[in-house]
Amino acid sequence: MSILRLALAMAALIALLPAHARSAVQDRPSIVVVLVDDMGFSDIGAFGGEIQTPNLDKLANNGVKFNNFHTTPVCAPTRAELLTGVDHHQTGLGNFPELRQDNQVDEPGYEGYLNDRVVTIAERLQEGGYRTLMSGKWHLGYDPRANPAVRGFDRSFAMLGGGHNHFGKDALRKAPNLPNAGVVYTRDGKKVSIPDDFYSTTYFTDQLISFLPAKGDGQPFFAYLALTAPHYPIQAPAKDIRRYAGKYDAGYDVLRNRRVDRLKQLKLIPEDVTAHSQSSPVRWEQLTDSQKKTEARTMEAYAAMVDIIDQNIGRLVAELKKRGQYENTVFMFLSDNGPEGHELDKSFIIPEAGKALLANADNSLESIGSAASYVWYKSNWAEAGSAPFRRYKSFPTEGGTRTVAFLSYPKAGRKGEIESSYLSVRDVSPTILELARVSIPDPAMFRGRRVIPIEGKSFAQRILPSAPPPVISPDFAAGEMFGRRYAREGQWKAVHIPPPTGSGQWELFDVERDPGEVTDVARQHPEILAHLVKRWNAYAKKKGVVLPVIPGN
Repeated sequence: MSILRLALAMAALIALLPAHARSAVQDRPSIVVVLVDDMGFSDIGAFGGEIQTPNLDKLANNGVKFNNFHTTPVCAPTRAELLTGVDHHQTGLGNFPELRQDNQVDEPGYEGYLNDRVVTIAERLQEGGYRTLMSGKWHLGYDPRANPAVRGFDRSFAMLGGGHNHFGKDALRKAPNLPNAGVVYTRDGKKVSIPDDFYSTTYFTDQLISFLPAKGDGQPFFAYLALTAPHYPIQAPAKDIRRYAGKYDAGYDVLRNRRVDRLKQLKLIPEDVTAHSQSSPVRWEQLTDSQKKTEARTMEAYAAMVDIIDQNIGRLVAELKKRGQYENTVFMFLSDNGPEGHELDKSFIIPEAGKALLANADNSLESIGSAASYVWYKSNWAEAGSAPFRRYKSFPTEGGTRTVAFLSYPKAGRKGEIESSYLSVRDVSPTILELARVSIPDPAMFRGRRVIPIEGKSFAQRILPSAPPPVISPDFAAGEMFGRRYAREGQWKAVHIPPPTGSGQWELFDVERDPGEVTDVARQHPEILAHLVKRWNAYAKKKGVVLPVIPGN
């Protein structure tokens, strides 16, 4: 059945419902989820940042800001958990599709694409009468069985992989040696090319807006906008970069201190929190003048990427208001993980690829941010964005997994408040289903096949005026990526980071008192650590975790 015929059939079905039932369907909120890629906890103004983000700030300040929201350490697993509510080790994304190791390839949960043992939120909402729309980064596999067009989305424009040059064909002709030929884009499941004037954030938003239903349609919609910004390569139009000229000349040490102070003023972190020290010993004043200029320009381009995200969210909100759909739309915004802090040419994960990218790029000062450049902003800027928390993307530390997130529901939600409960990205799917009033008769079955039930818990009541008191620590939470693992029970968090990026020993933190993970108390509480390690082992067995072959594992 074509998309048009499906839409007409759905409209006809709604029209045949009794008046009270038709009203109930049409009164349900539409839902927009915006997922950004590698954004820092304090990048936007409402979370303490200096980048110009008035549209995001307005949404966040008129909604509920989450200061204790957790994802997985990296993008593809987070996307799998967001869309299914299931631990990523069971979804087919146990590891990055591109980085599966020989001992993982044939194991259940490591298929490299979203498997059929899980159900997406789009599939659930589609069956519940919603129109389902998606635009942006998919990163849940190239297999046709995992394309958004067959995983519940009525309309979709998808970049199937994990990253790309943010500019279009015309700009790419200026950078022929940079790898972009293998990037696959699909519209409604069919391969398409991108236009000459493509810029990722703007084009993805254009596509989503083009999918939105007309005013007065009556059918609620679920729209998933998955942006690739501000994921490396850090690239933005020159006019937007110029808006931040000189803004970061004081360096990353000053920015980090300002961000932490602002977070305290906004009451997003405790006044007495101790920020974790930066992982790099290189202070700003130790850099040469040339190095400072390069570093500052890189951050200017990064800020421009975040600014452009905000501009496009403003366009999306304006469209919803113009169509009379804004007031009854739930709007959720989050990052897929902490900011990217690796020097990719030195990373143990993909060093050869990083070296090749540098060798083929024009990273001169004048070129930084252009389509011909390929830069990332490394640990010092990243840890200015993740402070006061430890580390950044790919680590199971708070800096890698505690992310910016907020939810706005103009018609019925709380306004201008902070929710401090521990929340997980797996909780998003059940929350959306509750707000959409879509019930699941048998959570272990879908379209005649047995599936893994959602394990996340709805936080819908926490965004409503009658919200219960916050619960700042989970009963139990655990995870793993690249052999790096954690287990959390109440206030206690155990973390294991194998060499070469960690000691290979389990650490223990009281993250209620020490959210920066500054003081390892493993020696003081060996019995608590042993208990958490035992619980992690049980979790790994239950979820089918297959540790990669890395020294220290």
